[in-house]
Order: sequence, then C-alpha cells, then structure tokens
Amino acid sequence: MVHVPVAAWILQVSRAGVSAPSRFRLTLLGWMMLLAVIVGFAVPGLAQVDSNEVHVQPREAPKPPTPPQGDPADVNTHTRPMRVDVNIVLVPVTVTDPDNRLVTGLEKENFEVLDQNIPQQIRHFSSEDAPVSIGVIFDMSGSMSNKIDKSREAIVEFFKTANPDDEFFVVAFNDKPEVLQDFTNRIEDIQEKLTILQPKDRTSLLDAIYLGMNKMRQAKYERKALLIISDGGDNHSRYTENEIKSMVREADVQIYAIGIYDLAPTTTEEMAGPALLGEISDWTGGRMFPIDNVNELADVATKIGVELRNQYVLGYRPSKPAKDGKWRKIKVRLNPPKGLPPLHVFAKTGYYAPSE
Repeated sequence: MVHVPVAAWILQVSRAGVSAPSRFRLTLLGWMMLLAVIVGFAVPGLAQVDSNEVHVQPREAPKPPTPPQGDPADVNTHTRPMRVDVNIVLVPVTVTDPDNRLVTGLEKENFEVLDQNIPQQIRHFSSEDAPVSIGVIFDMSGSMSNKIDKSREAIVEFFKTANPDDEFFVVAFNDKPEVLQDFTNRIEDIQEKLTILQPKDRTSLLDAIYLGMNKMRQAKYERKALLIISDGGDNHSRYTENEIKSMVREADVQIYAIGIYDLAPTTTEEMAGPALLGEISDWTGGRMFPIDNVNELADVATKIGVELRNQYVLGYRPSKPAKDGKWRKIKVRLNPPKGLPPLHVFAKTGYYAPSE
C-alpha cells in the first residue's frame, strides 16, 4: 500500500532528535503528503492519469430541425443539390408530328441517345402506360378570379386521363404556397379541396414550384411530373429564378405548364412569365402550352394527360460514367420509319452526375 512508507516516515520524524518547531513543521508536511496520497488513491479521478489512456466520447451534435413542409421560405436555398443516381439514366420521350399530334408505335431501333455527344446503348425501352407521380401547381392569386371555374374544370379533366395507379398531390399558391392535398389516388379528395378555394392576393409562383419539387422527394414512382396552371409571372416569391432553374435541372421531374396569358401584358412579371415556364419545361422534357382563352383549358389539360400516358421511356448506362458533379448533356435522335413526315422530339436536355 502506498501510504505505509509515508506513515512510517512521519513516525520516525516525530521521534527524531530535532527541535520541536522543526519537528512540528516536518510532521505537518508529512501528514499533508499522506492526505494527498490517500485522496489520490481513493478518488482515481483526482489522481494523475496517463493522458494517452483517456478516451472522451464526443457528444453527438443535435440534428437541425426539419423545416415546415408548407413554407418554402423557411427552407435553406443553398443546400446540397439533388443528384441523379446514374447507374441507369431514364429519359421519358414524347414524339409529335407537324400537326402536334402524338406519334405512337415506334420501336427501340427508331431512337438514338447521346450522352456528352457519345452514342449510348439503349438497355431499357418501354412505351407502356406506367404509373406516374404527379403534382399540380395551381395558381390561386387574385388575378385568377375570372378563370377559377375553368381552371378547376381543367384539373378534373386532366385527372380523368390518369392511370388507376397514379398518385397525385396539389400545391395551391397566392401570397404563399401550401400543400392543398397530399399524395392520393382518389380524385374525389382533390375535387373537394378545390371547391373551397377562393382566389386572392399576389403570385408566389417560384416558391410554389420549389415546394412542388421538394414534395416530389416523397414520390413512390420513378416517373414524376408537375403540371403548372398559372396566368402570369411571379411577383411575390422569396426564391429567385436562378435558384428555381438550378433546382429544376438538378431534379428528375418533367414539368408541363398551361400559361393563361393576356394578349397585351401590362407588367414586367406578366411579360416574363411565358419565357420562364417555357425554359424550365424544355429542360425537363415537358412542354408549355400558352393559351389566351380560358375555354381551351380543359382540352389542353386533357392533351397533357394523354401525352403522359403515351411516352416512350429510354434507359441506358453511361458508357463513360463520371462522378464529378457536373452537368452532362443528353440528346435524343430519331431514325423514323420511311414515309413519315418530319417528327419532333421532346426529352430532357441532361442531368447532373453524382459528386461521389
């Protein structure tokens, strides 16, 4: 035991032939040493320990709170972008004739896909009516007051073209977007919600697109599409055009839009609306349909629904895969059967490679 030699030393000092004051100081010093040793022995945490044997488990940092689903303004605009898993790249393709009618019945041999201008082997080909996850982005701003009934009718007609296995959600927006109806395959659920909406306030179109794209992360099908119905440009969003354009290019979601535009727009936002929706639709392989007569809404919505049911889906593995996080261009070409007129192809223009 470590305290025995110290106790013996104290006893020896007490009996030694030294003067009383000196003996008292030495005895006191000895008792202090004894106390220090006893405390160090009895309470290991106070004793000297080899620092190499100390292992402190760091506390796990708390996870940041999940932002509310209904308010895209509360979501960080500079989070890491979404990336596509490119083991297989799927490319939905629409083919139309000079009269804008859908062309069906083509085979895999009629298509060619280029990735970074390099021809790819098409490993997957389908023209079947596969289920789709669909989100409707519905403008409920004040300027829609005289268009609301026809717009509701257009959404119902759009849903009538659906595959029974499709799933839908609806985002309604004016000053602020909100998820009006979560994913469902019951059209009745959506119709009931639409009837209670009243147009008012301003237009946060960009925020609504963000919320819709973010909601698509919860989709259960590989094929995903957004349908935007709006009558003008944005005048009340927190997100910028560049942020939304970047997000659209990073996601794997087709975007269709019906733009109800005045023949003579009076504001800068209204003038910019067609170009914005046209650009983001083209990038994703969707289309933008501008109309100036609300009576055309239902027919156009039906046409978009039928188009989603009659697309070709091409799949390939990039022959030169990259993990550099960079944009890779896609080009789809047609080798149509002889005798057909010039055909037009709609397909997404590219994707971001994974960064790791």
